[in-house]
Formats: sequence, structure tokens, C-alpha cells
Amino acid sequence: MAKDIGIDLGTANVLIYVKGKGIVLNEPSVVAIDTKNNDVLAVGEEAYLMVGRTPGHIRSVRPLEGGVIADFDITEAMLTHFIDKLNVKGFLSKPNILICCPTNITAIEQKAIIEAAEKSGGKNVFLEEEPKVAAIGAGMDIFQPSGNMVIDMGGGTTDIAVLSMGGVVTSRSLKVAGVVLDNDIIQYVKKKHNLMIGERTAEEIKKEIGTTYNRDDNKTMDVRGRDMVSGLPRTITISSAEIYEATKETMSQIVQQAKDVLEQTPPELSADIIDHGIILTGGGALLDGIDQLFADELKVPVFIAENPLDSVALGTGILLETIAKKKRRY
Repeated sequence: MAKDIGIDLGTANVLIYVKGKGIVLNEPSVVAIDTKNNDVLAVGEEAYLMVGRTPGHIRSVRPLEGGVIADFDITEAMLTHFIDKLNVKGFLSKPNILICCPTNITAIEQKAIIEAAEKSGGKNVFLEEEPKVAAIGAGMDIFQPSGNMVIDMGGGTTDIAVLSMGGVVTSRSLKVAGVVLDNDIIQYVKKKHNLMIGERTAEEIKKEIGTTYNRDDNKTMDVRGRDMVSGLPRTITISSAEIYEATKETMSQIVQQAKDVLEQTPPELSADIIDHGIILTGGGALLDGIDQLFADELKVPVFIAENPLDSVALGTGILLETIAKKKRRY
């Protein structure tokens, strides 16, 4: 008997929830390709370790950009690899798959996700909007006639939505999220310190000393890269105040979009949001001071979900139970 699975198909990571087992896989959405013959050499964690460290004919690719499929064949290969690894297929049966997608993707992009999941071994494929699933996974009861607001900040997209009675009332999905913040850090270090650093280093800086708030207690970190003048390796010390400076503009864009969503929300639901507060999910919720930033700017209480990185995957698990009970498409 095949086990139903829920997939959080993210730009930075893929999380898979298997019914009855919980989250069984959490790996980077990276595939290493041999460009000579287009063979897939590694997927997930193994491929991520190769980013920026491979010879010319091996390319590490992120097949998803901004939460949508940028390379169909590689996405299919990646999903097939992960699903095979889990051993969830039955002898003659295939699993039902529930996948999350950003709120504003086109019908063509939706079709591409469904097709990739079907080809990788799914029987029935259901699509669900990411902020809705994230809110359910974070423990919000979105099926009542009251307003709930969630900001799901992932790697490729930030999804902001107000939910009521199980549906999205107002929402915004912007392709500004973790990957853009990493790029901001790369550009800042290049401009300010004449040092070239890679994606992985930028991500480590963001996780270690990244902050969205101008704090007095300044953390520092040693960063290694290539000197742009001499071309030789060099180490610099970078501070959290500099990272705040580097990412300030991107964060203000996200705050502005959240304000726009609140402005379009019916007054009754706005009153509920003041009572319940806003929930932050996704990897971006781990950024130092992010809850304080949103609370100050939006004038509403802001809380970080208990397991922000797992919220979407946990939400797929809850929805899979609902689908099984009702035996109807969601």
C-alpha cells in the first residue's frame, strides 16, 4: 500500500512529510549535473556541498526559482530521487501527493508542478497555497470565520496572506526572500571590502550574524573569500551592523507588501488580526529581530511559529489527513 506524502517544494529546501511518519526528508533543492552528458551526479545535501566547489563540467543547479519550476527535467529528476529514497510506493500502487505553491503562480506553472510530481511517481496530485498550509502547520485555526495573518518567508518567495474560513482573503507573493538577502550580502561584501564570497558563505553569514534590527550588541564573524584586487585568498571581519545595512532595503520591501495586504483587509478581519497577531513562518522567521521589525512597522503583535522551517511540511500532513477523511479534492 502506497503512503500519501506532502511536499514543501521550496527554492532553497525540499521537505517531505509521509503520512503516519511525519517529516522524513529535509534536503537542499540542489542538483549536480555533468554538463558533458547531462547526467545527474548528486541530489540534495550531497549536491549542496558541491556548490561553488566543482570543476567546469559539473554544475550545481537550483531547479526552482521564486518558488516555481525553472528547469522541468531537473525538478522531475530531483523529486524522483527523493521519492524513491523514501520507499513510499506500494507494490502496484502510487502515493497521493500534496504539494505547496506560492499564491500567485500561473496556471501553466501550476501544471508544471503537477506534471513533475506525477512523473516522479504520484497518483493523484493536489496543489495547495503555501501561506494557507504554513498557517495550518503553525497551529492556526483558519477554518473559523475569523481573520488570521501569516507571513511565510522562504528561500525564493515571501508569501503574505490573510486567511478566513479556510480560504485566502487577501494575499501577496513576492520573489524577494532568503536568496535575495544572500545576494545582498554578496554585493555588500564585494563593494565595501573588495572581497568575492560565494552563495554558501553568504548564507552562513546571514544565519550566524544576520539581523533586521540595528542593535547595540554588535556580533562579528571572520569571512574568507577572494581579494578582487590581488586575486588571492583573504580573511575579513564583518559585523552584524553591516549585515543590517546590506539587507535593510530588501526587508523594507517585504514590510511594505505586508502593509499593502493589511490595507486591503476587510475591517472585521483587521480587528481579528489585532487580537490574534501575525504568525511568521519559513526560514526568514529565524532572522534575528524580524518579529520586532514587523511588530514596530505594522503596529500589530507578531509571533514566530514554533517550528518555522517545518510549518509548511507539517501543514501538508494535517491537510493529507483531511483529504483522507473527506476523500475529496482540496
